[in-house]
Amino acid sequence: MSDTTTDTAPEIDSDDSEFDQPSGPLTVAKLLSYLPGILLLIAVGLLGKYTEIWWLKIAKHEHWTVPDIEYVLWAILIGLLITNTVGLHPIFKPGVGTYEFWLKVGIIALGSRFILGDIAKLGGTSFIQILVDMTVSGVIILTVARWLGLSGKLGSLLAIGTAICGVSAIIAAKGGIRARNSDVGYAIAAILALGAVALFALPPLGHAIGLSDHEFGLWAGLAVDNTAETTATGYLFSDEAGKIAVLVKSTRNALIGFVVLGFAAYWASRGEADAIAPGLKAKAAFVWSKFPKFVIGFLVVSALATVHWLSKQQVANLAAVSRWAFLLTFAGVGLNTNIRELARSGWRPLVVAIVGLVTVAIVSLGLVLFTSRVLHWGVVS
Repeated sequence: MSDTTTDTAPEIDSDDSEFDQPSGPLTVAKLLSYLPGILLLIAVGLLGKYTEIWWLKIAKHEHWTVPDIEYVLWAILIGLLITNTVGLHPIFKPGVGTYEFWLKVGIIALGSRFILGDIAKLGGTSFIQILVDMTVSGVIILTVARWLGLSGKLGSLLAIGTAICGVSAIIAAKGGIRARNSDVGYAIAAILALGAVALFALPPLGHAIGLSDHEFGLWAGLAVDNTAETTATGYLFSDEAGKIAVLVKSTRNALIGFVVLGFAAYWASRGEADAIAPGLKAKAAFVWSKFPKFVIGFLVVSALATVHWLSKQQVANLAAVSRWAFLLTFAGVGLNTNIRELARSGWRPLVVAIVGLVTVAIVSLGLVLFTSRVLHWGVVS
């Protein structure tokens, strides 16, 4: 099968530093280069928070019946408006690109709200669901990609991104399967476009179906690709749903190394990627190199909370850190979504990604309803 496509690959800003981030040793000048963008994240996040307050206050004063739009959505919409109208000036890009860092800080701090028993219970439940999702969606995505004439490696990237962890998984797989930059660009564009769709589509669907906070958190964690969009989707439904979505998504993230290893071994066997050194130690090193290290931070903080080595005040402080970090993350989601750039990705990768999103959404929703309402698996408090 040919590894070529007829479309021109888009240049996509991703959550894995497609921005022109300063490189080399950190200096005062380089740190200052992040400041304008970080201040913009703070401004957009706070504007989203106060817009929620103003919206409800005006509605109450005028006796309007309006939906209670969470600050999460306001921050994303304001960011989208800025990026897709006046655009993002280059001076802001390094700092705005740090929103993935704030996402990881927020997830680590969120560990204080879980005890290890809850993580083991919910993580075990979601692990089974993830394996089913991965298998079903992976097979369907690869099949549809082949039918549409996409390159084998582009199909692999779309399957990896949809089934596991969006852009982060695609970037992790790039070197392992020796994918071309054009294929990476297509895959990232498709995943980002579908992440934006899921962000706005799933919460209303969840309410319409009558999902509980626990059920929707599971669904968002299983069905949405990028960690940032997963977090935002969960919190758009409720705080509890957001909390559970982050935990389930972290379980998915932990599997990145194993999935990339499998695809890398396949392409290496065909002579189209670098062979992985034989032996368990080499394979373990490969998996560890792809493992998202912030998941360990999340577990460490949870362990400290479980053994009561964190005081109530410290737990409250970490909860505040988590909320502020997520505020910057939600602002960054909007500011990093350039609709014009996403539209340049071509229709075929988007079709494959749409099929993947719908497949994962349907399969994961079925699994959530089955395990929750038929098997009555427990709910994390």
